[in-house]
Amino acid sequence: MKNKTIAILENRAGEQLADLVRKYGGTPLSAPALAEIPDIDPALITSLINDWQINAPDIFIFQTGVGVKALFATTDTLGITEQLKQILESSIVIVRGIKPSSALRSYKVRIDATAGDPFTTTEVLTELDKYKIKGKRVAVQRYGDVNLELQQALDTRGAIVTEIATYRWSLPADTQPLVDLMDALDAGKVDMVCFTSASQVYNFFTVAEALGRHQALLAALNKSMVASIGPVCTVALNKFGIKVDVEPQPPKLGPFITAINSKFA
Repeated sequence: MKNKTIAILENRAGEQLADLVRKYGGTPLSAPALAEIPDIDPALITSLINDWQINAPDIFIFQTGVGVKALFATTDTLGITEQLKQILESSIVIVRGIKPSSALRSYKVRIDATAGDPFTTTEVLTELDKYKIKGKRVAVQRYGDVNLELQQALDTRGAIVTEIATYRWSLPADTQPLVDLMDALDAGKVDMVCFTSASQVYNFFTVAEALGRHQALLAALNKSMVASIGPVCTVALNKFGIKVDVEPQPPKLGPFITAINSKFA
């Protein structure tokens, strides 16, 4: 990707991704499309803990490290972390990958099952296949938006689901970088656009729609090259009619950058 301009819509790991682009000689163009907004209600968490001390969930599913940390930070503040740990001790704990595993282990929480690489909902459901969940109480730590694929699968299997909201995704307060990216795309100054979540896709088009630039953005993206971090993101891009040129295996930042570099090579 030497001398190529690579647009990055990532927020939290945006600088890490930009550094990797620079390492390969590319020029990163940052246009964050997401903002993480805290969305944890201490009163609700207190109510859930009180309820769970009587009717503990049979299964907990933790999806992100950020969400686990937000949950325990709240219970620490409320002084009810030990109660939560006791509840988890009596339940099956399933995690979606390395980051939630690490966060839980820092609190010495036992983990019963970890979704395999590449740590998507498909691998979570594979772990769930090992348990009978019809009529069981399942608590799901939500991230960003509701994981519809997981929710529908749990409903189909007859689980009784409680969601634990910890944070939500929103448009960034400053959307001008996204507008600037649209201008750069229209001018043919971007060689590849990198999407690292489905929500980035929706937010980018939300901004474009508000400016009457939906069709122009679609055309510009299909004239450029597009990289998707993984299958969920690719599905979102395809819904808008965008062809995907790069999708790494596994869906991680390192392989993502390697795949992008290989595409240009």
